[in-house]
Amino acid sequence: MKFTAEQIAGILEGDIVGNPQAEVHKLSKIEEGEAGSITFLANPKYLPYIYTTQASITIVNRTFEPENEILTTLIKVDDAYKAFSKLLEYYNEVKLMKSGIEQPSVLSDNVTYGDNLYLGSFCYVGKNVKIGNNVKIYPNTFVGDNVSIGNNTILFAGVRVYSETEIGNGCTIHSGSIIGSDGFGFVPNEEGIYSKIPQIGNVVIEDNVDIGSCTTIDRATMGSTIIKKGVKLDNQIQIAHNVVIGENTVIASQTGVAGSTKIGSNCIIGGQVGIVGHITIGNNVRIQAQAGVAKSIPDGEMIQGSPSMGYSDFSKSYVHFRNLPKIVADIEDLKKSNLNKEVN
Repeated sequence: MKFTAEQIAGILEGDIVGNPQAEVHKLSKIEEGEAGSITFLANPKYLPYIYTTQASITIVNRTFEPENEILTTLIKVDDAYKAFSKLLEYYNEVKLMKSGIEQPSVLSDNVTYGDNLYLGSFCYVGKNVKIGNNVKIYPNTFVGDNVSIGNNTILFAGVRVYSETEIGNGCTIHSGSIIGSDGFGFVPNEEGIYSKIPQIGNVVIEDNVDIGSCTTIDRATMGSTIIKKGVKLDNQIQIAHNVVIGENTVIASQTGVAGSTKIGSNCIIGGQVGIVGHITIGNNVRIQAQAGVAKSIPDGEMIQGSPSMGYSDFSKSYVHFRNLPKIVADIEDLKKSNLNKEVN
């Protein structure tokens, strides 16, 4: 799909310097720009590239005035970075603008769906599923019985949504994620043989949640595992049964949250964090990467280390840890000095 500088300037409310009919069909970095691409200049570090880029169109700030000849058509805006972000969003919407039911695919009994559904080939939709308006379900996706999916939600290729799951409006679930698989519940008998505890709950994902690729969210043993509004989960995260994650919390990749833990709102949790089960993490908590969280955390704390401790305490302790060989040597020298004094 091609766009002219005139069309793009209309979207961004910008002014054109150059050829209003310059056409582009792809995006590029300014240092890699080539004919037919559009790029942007926001960071002064990249200023030299404006004079060498082969991009057909470049978005710049209104204050920019070239000092040498340039080949690219300029679109001047108030904030080039924000304008390019807006253009990326628009481009993504156009790219995902699909509708219709491809074949082969399966819609089971009593499925209801709203306007502008896109159902890719080789999808399976189970019985009694309710799908809202403008939903996109990409190929090779499984949606189990009695699932509900809200308006403007996207399930990318290869997502697996188990039965009874509830997904809200405006959610995005990326390829390979599994929502609603059984929680890890087993009990040993007297011989030490484990028997499975039935997992009869579900998963509830509220509005505007983003879930990265290959993330798993387990169904509750009873009740619901709940991902609240605005939560953003990275790739390869494990959320166990009966966990609750509060609104607008962000979790980076390879983090694992054990069963029945409650995480508050507006938390930021780094990558490779391990969180034990049956604890409560308050609101506005910051947990640094690779922390091991073994106890509840009150509101507003910043945590680091494994086992985790307060960020300030960890930083002070780490300084001492780095100097540990010298500290040990100093202690040994002191012991020898005291021993010599006793002998004399």
